[in-house]
Amino acid sequence: MTVSDKLNGISRRDLFRVAGQYGMSSTLMAAASFGGAMTLSGLARAAESTYEKRFAKEAKHTLKFGASGFNARNLLIERAGALEFARDLESRTDGEIRIEFIGDNQLCGQLSCVKKTQQGIVDIYAASTQNSAGGAPYLNVLDYAFMFPGRASQYHFLYSPESQRILRDPLEKRHGLKFLFSHCELRGIQLGLKWEDKPTVDKLETLFGTKNRVTGTQLGRIAMQILNLNPVPIAWEETLDGLKQGLIDGAETWASAVAYANMSPVVSQAVDLKFFCGTEHTSMSAKVFDGLEGHLQDAVLESSYLAQVHVQAANEAALVKTVGFSDPQMPGTLFAEHNVRPAFLPADQIKMAEEMCSPEFNPEPWAQWRERLNGWAGGIDTYTEIHRIAREVPADMLPENVEPRRWWKA
Repeated sequence: MTVSDKLNGISRRDLFRVAGQYGMSSTLMAAASFGGAMTLSGLARAAESTYEKRFAKEAKHTLKFGASGFNARNLLIERAGALEFARDLESRTDGEIRIEFIGDNQLCGQLSCVKKTQQGIVDIYAASTQNSAGGAPYLNVLDYAFMFPGRASQYHFLYSPESQRILRDPLEKRHGLKFLFSHCELRGIQLGLKWEDKPTVDKLETLFGTKNRVTGTQLGRIAMQILNLNPVPIAWEETLDGLKQGLIDGAETWASAVAYANMSPVVSQAVDLKFFCGTEHTSMSAKVFDGLEGHLQDAVLESSYLAQVHVQAANEAALVKTVGFSDPQMPGTLFAEHNVRPAFLPADQIKMAEEMCSPEFNPEPWAQWRERLNGWAGGIDTYTEIHRIAREVPADMLPENVEPRRWWKA
């Protein structure tokens, strides 16, 4: 069974029919629990069961979860943990907290979810930290070039109690957001169809002079400018057309983002440049969190921890078995179906890029933003501190082998 077969077992129209009876949140939570192909009758039974459990008692707090473009289907491709978190929190609190999960860009999108959370329209949101950096500039702290050698170092940092001091506390103090958990990948250049007939990229210089879409991250643009990748700000929703029509050579994003956003048909090569974070995170309004009773605050943190552990394992498996971001590539994956070639650059080419643009080797372009972020963090040398923590685990460590820790406990 291919990925498309498994995800297309039920139509969007059928999904809405079931949602009309049991509510979209109950339907999506039920759909996310399926391991194989969905049938209409199976989904309806699961949605009914989910609905009955969720509404067995009256909720004390109903929280709106704006999940940008996510839904039960594409969360099986990029395992960002949003529905697992919602389901576990409702169960853990015995229904005292109920989550209204609203994805598919119905409530907010990649660029707007953060702002709507800050405005009190949304209580919890899921979007990339890079797109959210427009509304919460401190999130740029994750985006220094080559600060993380691999996905294992990203997970290690997020689990570290030091992430509380360096990432979470300053974000909450400055922007009113409580960082809960995140998926972890590293960004590369996803080349469009004009690169279909060209050899698989194996040298950094092949990318010099290409024109590429950039997200909302200010630090990501610095890295792209230094590497002569010509960053062009294009909305995520318009990137697919840009790649399809050849208006841009590529887009800086990560492999599972290409797959979940249905960009695989217009991407020919996924170049693993690994030059800065791709972190699809979930954050909560700090004001809403502070308004919860103590035992419910504890539940939010424990459900966040469970979601983080789930994401760490599930997304690593999905990259190989669902997305097809591996060498050799598994048949039946989305990348294999659409002839997307993963281009894993040799270590010497990654090192060349790092020496060109990382703050360690080329500090001047980063100085202004580094000073700004350090000031927001209360004087912490953010780059040096995160760089150090990221290297507490071996660079070649498998991400699934990182030890989970409750970051809020010293």
